Amino acid sequence: MTTIARRMGKAYAAISAVCIALVSWLAYHEFVEEPREFAAKGYTDIHKDTEAELSTVLFLAAVPVLLGVGWWWACRALSPLKKLLAAVEKMDEHTLLQPLPLSLKDDEVDKLSAAFGAMAVRLDESFRRIHEFTLRASHELKTPLTVMRAHLETALREGQSLPREQTEWIDGQLDELKRLAQIVDSLTLLTKADAGLVQLERQPVQLCELVEEAFEDAQVLARPRGVHVTLGACTGAVLAGDRHRLRQLLLILSDNAVKYNRPGGTIEFTLHHSAGMAELRITNTADEVSQEMLDHAFERFARGRTAQEKVEGCGLGLTIAQWIVQAHGGTIRLLAEGPGRTTALVRLPAERGDTRSAIRRRTVPVLAESEVGP
Repeated sequence: MTTIARRMGKAYAAISAVCIALVSWLAYHEFVEEPREFAAKGYTDIHKDTEAELSTVLFLAAVPVLLGVGWWWACRALSPLKKLLAAVEKMDEHTLLQPLPLSLKDDEVDKLSAAFGAMAVRLDESFRRIHEFTLRASHELKTPLTVMRAHLETALREGQSLPREQTEWIDGQLDELKRLAQIVDSLTLLTKADAGLVQLERQPVQLCELVEEAFEDAQVLARPRGVHVTLGACTGAVLAGDRHRLRQLLLILSDNAVKYNRPGGTIEFTLHHSAGMAELRITNTADEVSQEMLDHAFERFARGRTAQEKVEGCGLGLTIAQWIVQAHGGTIRLLAEGPGRTTALVRLPAERGDTRSAIRRRTVPVLAESEVGP
């Protein structure tokens, strides 16, 4: 990135190089080459104003020094702008009201900082209103959705003599109401999380146990699609966190690994502990995913074209998963590992715990849909 100070430094360096070259040439010409020519011609008594020539050389030699001082002063004058830039780059919706650095000289930097501060206050107010609107709208939507669902379930339960077409229509409406309710609940959770209204418990949690439970859940979800689920290494790790939210995280990732898998594909769970971090990998076979989609997968309502056409969902699951991981001080990424394989990589700060089965491998036999009971 080219900065003002860097551009000024390059200009000063170029001018200084030219001045140094002129000074070197002039000094050599006046004090070496010219006396040598005079001596060769026998002009030993020619008067030369060496004092004036020396002054000229010293003046030209001082130009690079003056330019260096000017460049240092320019960098010092621009340093408040660098601090302001660094502070603005770190700003997000949670740090909008943090004070910005000032030069304390009542100059343009202070005015720019004040303008940024006023803009941040307006942005914070906008975010606050958006959060309030989302919370209120979600709360107001829950009641009519509950009432509509109750009416439809009652009609379906009591309408034994309804035509088949009408029964199927009611079933379809119930599915859409469930989807809307899920979207409302997800938006409510994310909005409360953004506002800092969600309190997480901090209790010792055995991650290996949660992974085993998620593995069992994935079996149930995978059977209708004929997907093979494998539990690889499961190293013991203990995390101080919220068991319910961590369970929700694993359920989201397991559900995605099944939904975005291909029929007859595979899913593998592994948990390792290294250098104070527990590393969970959930790898599944799937259609090739573009890097752009992987980069934006955790944004709200972000869904790929294939997912929009074939997979039900609202695009908030991974956003919730990211919030849960970050709330526990960890990171989450989606990685494309070779053709047709996608990995959800979760890293959480944890201590090494007891390992009941440090390296084991279990494969769940998959039943055909005709063999799966009701």
